[in-house]
Amino acid sequence: MRGRSVSPVFVGREEELATLSESLDDARKGTVTAVLLGGEAGVGKTRLVHRFAEQCAADGAHVLFGGCVELSTEGLAYAPFTAALRQLVREHGPAAVTGLLPDGAERDLARLLPEFGEPSGDGETETGRARLFEQFLTLLERLAENRPTVLVIEDIHWADRSSRDLIAFLSRNLHTTQVLMVMTYRSDDLHRQHPLRPVLAELGRVQGVLRLELPRLSRDEVAQQMTAILGATPDYARIENVYERSEGIPLFVEALLENGECSFPDSMQDLILASVERLPEETQRVLRVAAAGGNRVGHALLAAVSGLSDVELEAALRPAIARNVLQIADGRAYAFRHSLIREAVHDELLPGEHQRLHARYAEEISKDRTLVPPGRAAVELAHHWYGARDDRWALLSAWEAAQESFKTFAYTEAVPLLERVLMLWDRVPEAAELIGADHTAVLERASEAANAGGDVDRGVKFVKAALAELDETREPARVSQLIVRRAAFKNSKGQLGVIDDLRHALRLVPENTPEWAEVVTPLSRQLMLRGEIEEADRLLAEGLRWVREHDDRCLEAELLMNQALGHSLRGHLAATLALNERALAIGHEAGNVRVIARALGNNMDTLIDMGRADEALRLGEEGWRLTKKYGRTRGNGLFILNNRAEALESLGRWDEAIETVETALSLGPVLRTRYALLRVRADIALARGEMQLVESLLSEIGLFSARTEEFVQDVISNARLLIGWHLTRGEPAAALAAAERILTQPKRSSKAMLSWRLLSLLRTVCDAAQETEPERTAAVRRQAAEVAAELTVDGPVVEAYRLSYLGDFDAAADAWERLHRPHNQAKALLKAAAVAARGGDREGAATRLKAALPLAEALRATPLVEEIETLCRRVGGLDLAQEPSDLLTPRELEVLRLVTQGRTNRDIAAELFISAKTVSVHVSNILAKLGVTTRGEAAAAAHRLSLLS
Repeated sequence: MRGRSVSPVFVGREEELATLSESLDDARKGTVTAVLLGGEAGVGKTRLVHRFAEQCAADGAHVLFGGCVELSTEGLAYAPFTAALRQLVREHGPAAVTGLLPDGAERDLARLLPEFGEPSGDGETETGRARLFEQFLTLLERLAENRPTVLVIEDIHWADRSSRDLIAFLSRNLHTTQVLMVMTYRSDDLHRQHPLRPVLAELGRVQGVLRLELPRLSRDEVAQQMTAILGATPDYARIENVYERSEGIPLFVEALLENGECSFPDSMQDLILASVERLPEETQRVLRVAAAGGNRVGHALLAAVSGLSDVELEAALRPAIARNVLQIADGRAYAFRHSLIREAVHDELLPGEHQRLHARYAEEISKDRTLVPPGRAAVELAHHWYGARDDRWALLSAWEAAQESFKTFAYTEAVPLLERVLMLWDRVPEAAELIGADHTAVLERASEAANAGGDVDRGVKFVKAALAELDETREPARVSQLIVRRAAFKNSKGQLGVIDDLRHALRLVPENTPEWAEVVTPLSRQLMLRGEIEEADRLLAEGLRWVREHDDRCLEAELLMNQALGHSLRGHLAATLALNERALAIGHEAGNVRVIARALGNNMDTLIDMGRADEALRLGEEGWRLTKKYGRTRGNGLFILNNRAEALESLGRWDEAIETVETALSLGPVLRTRYALLRVRADIALARGEMQLVESLLSEIGLFSARTEEFVQDVISNARLLIGWHLTRGEPAAALAAAERILTQPKRSSKAMLSWRLLSLLRTVCDAAQETEPERTAAVRRQAAEVAAELTVDGPVVEAYRLSYLGDFDAAADAWERLHRPHNQAKALLKAAAVAARGGDREGAATRLKAALPLAEALRATPLVEEIETLCRRVGGLDLAQEPSDLLTPRELEVLRLVTQGRTNRDIAAELFISAKTVSVHVSNILAKLGVTTRGEAAAAAHRLSLLS
């Protein structure tokens, strides 16, 4: 039998692991004695405590394990303590164990293990029990005299009465330093009458006892877990499916992956249904009715379908609520504790029972739509009529629900509903008359939903099918619209032929018509992106004239943003921002979310080029909220996330940038957006010297293959990355060859982050290859100078790159400092130091290097740190020791300030608008830089060193 797939990576428990580690540190000081770790079955309690135990053992602690078994409530007394005692005997022998205790103690221990001889004769009397408790207390105290001792007891929800009493006794009386008990329990098993509940309440009042609840994994953490198990990043749809079904419980994620997500292993099914099968038969019957209604069903609807009165229904459900199978939700509704419980119960329905129950739900909701939450009636009816196998009503309700989904921007929900309409089409006579649309119109609507929701593969399928049903000579406008959409999908996938498609679409429609304007808009944008600016400008002028004459404000906004794109590529920043602002105002006036989101994303890009990255980040927060609200996260939302990552990268907030990239990648971006995100990640990996990762990223982007790019920005960015790759590997000749190739490209851009950034790098290439390739480097310098002469100089970022390109490194360093771009500043300082050193100014070089080193170290930019340190050694006479405050970045100081206030990682994450994972990285860096091991010590160091004054 194949073993279950387990993630080789420890995912999503950094904060809880840190809390356990701090608890052991506090136990060494005598302030903490026990930690109670609660969580649902399968949420990862065992893995967490075992990881903690591994860390403890590696640090020299003695870890003892004991577990409760389900039978222990029926008489298996002291099961966890017996297991821990048995481990001690295996490790040291019975004599060594009794040697730690007073004379005669072995007779008390013999009641648990026969290795200790004959038990005492007073049996389970109060005196004998009290003596046994004292022996265990003494044993733990003696063990801790030599090294820290950790006693792990798992599953105390199954603990027998004697074990519970001993746990309570030890928790109250363990005052010796270096002893910590860690106990786990299933919080979902603790019904109101559970015997552990009063024990937990009592221990919660004991000083030194901490309670910790282990939450479910977030969607991003599930994606990380799946990636680790599968060895590759799964696609968006698969992540969504597993996350929705598992609801973030790691054990269920593993079980679903093991069975290909189509079915659930029998062992898991048994685990899930065990709590249901212990309920009364009538309760189980009503649960089956509720399961057909979905994960959440209102009281009135369930009463109507089940045919029970309010009193009868409440009586039937009370045991399920007491056992935590069902939970009471808002609005007089019931919700299954976990969707897989509902799924397992639903799977128990017989075929006829399944159809009858769904039909009953559909009938009751049809009679009274207020039985379901507002806005959900259409979707609920579509679900239940389909479950009832009533094809006619299933088709009608699915079409209605799809239209409602469009109204609420739920495009991803609309796609499967429209697919259901298409699937049922041939089963329902006169389907077109029923819904008022032909088969092709359904395909068109489905392609529209897929496009808005970022589902490219499905969208291509719908467009292809719709075009196959149409004749362009009879319905040219309709075909033109579909070809435009096909071109958009091709562009998203990075395929060739986009411009050809759009020119074809333009030929199909008469000039100066609404259909013509609909084609001019994407064609002008695609021409701009490919550097065909003059042709794009002509089209834009014609298009803007027409839309203004006909007062089409939304199309005007789209064309204005295309015009802004041209200004951006030319490096005209003020004009770019002004045009985008005009488009944004139109978007707000018209209430057009697509226009608003695109304008916000464009402005982020412009602000980054203007050196206003902090403003870009604030704009990104607004845009991200908007796209989430209106169902556009996988379209405009990913564009905004990519720009956010670029802003964070420029500011040196690399860990946050990496997290943003990972979040975006987990949403299943189209290929072109994926490549853009990978370029940001590659920039950071290159700067940190993570060469294996860089090679993998550049291979996926296609830099080592013959794949061609059409967008000017992609061509330039790819060249820059390839040159950086060769330079970091110590291959100046290969870097020079890449520089020669990019300089033959006829299309340029004056954008700060494109051609000017590249030119700055070309100077570095020429400096590195000068000695070995003097003639070639001279030619590259001449070509670069010709390019620079053609480019616009507008804004502080361009000026900083221009200064670097010209070799005025001190001025460049000052410019980068004003822009808060630490990596560029450190590189400029290093180059300025090298110039000073070559000129004999060793003191000046040392001063610059001392300023550069903490910047590079804070970024963990290993190659740059090594270059700085190498030059430091060559210059000599430089004391590299720094004050702790010099080593903490501004973001780390913000985190430290909140740490000193006793805030948790999650609190800090909410305060600073970052994730708990990023906070954990910052905290680890702070501890390492300050030379401390706990948050408390970090707070003390901050006070002692006046870091926050």
